[in-house]
Amino acid sequence: MKTDDLIAMLASGPDVPVTGSASGPIARFLLGGLASSFVLMLVLLGVRHDLLSAAALPAFWLKVLFAVALAWAGWLAAKRLATPGARLAMAPVYLGAPVLVVWAIAAAMLWRATPDEAAVLFWGGTWRVCPFLIALLSLPVLVAAMKAMRALAPTRLRLAGAAAGFAAGASATAVYCLHCPEMSPVFVGFWYLVGIMISTLLGALAGPRALAW
Repeated sequence: MKTDDLIAMLASGPDVPVTGSASGPIARFLLGGLASSFVLMLVLLGVRHDLLSAAALPAFWLKVLFAVALAWAGWLAAKRLATPGARLAMAPVYLGAPVLVVWAIAAAMLWRATPDEAAVLFWGGTWRVCPFLIALLSLPVLVAAMKAMRALAPTRLRLAGAAAGFAAGASATAVYCLHCPEMSPVFVGFWYLVGIMISTLLGALAGPRALAW
């Protein structure tokens, strides 16, 4: 970002509209990071063998839409935080809405389940590795996001790093859905979020150094 552009944005008011100049670099780096995350998933984990059958179930698309909605909200926040003077506006609502929807569905399922059934719904069979695999798959996307945002002009570096980490984690979660055998909204609404929050923490820790300009 040129100095004249930065001065113009800062002088235009407390809430600067995010233009295509901010969207373009982030979108290009995002595609590269997502492609790298997908290749990493194929090499290390592979696509679940029953993907076509799973794709016929509403629960599969619920977890995919959950991840995609969080990724979109995360990238919206990251894009605004990469622009000096821009406020987060409705970003917290966009971030919270998918979580509340999945938690409501999970609560209804747990309400009807027996204690043994509830334990299976929550723990699944992969809770020990699921969050860490999501965090691992998020790393290429997080690196790409940091490079894109650094080329712009973030000022709240730790918060911007956290937003990039959240968006990277949610994007990696969408990729991970192609491998993960878990289908329960109870599992997805907790353990997937744990993985995303690990990536968010990594972004927050790396932000002040990686985004300094």
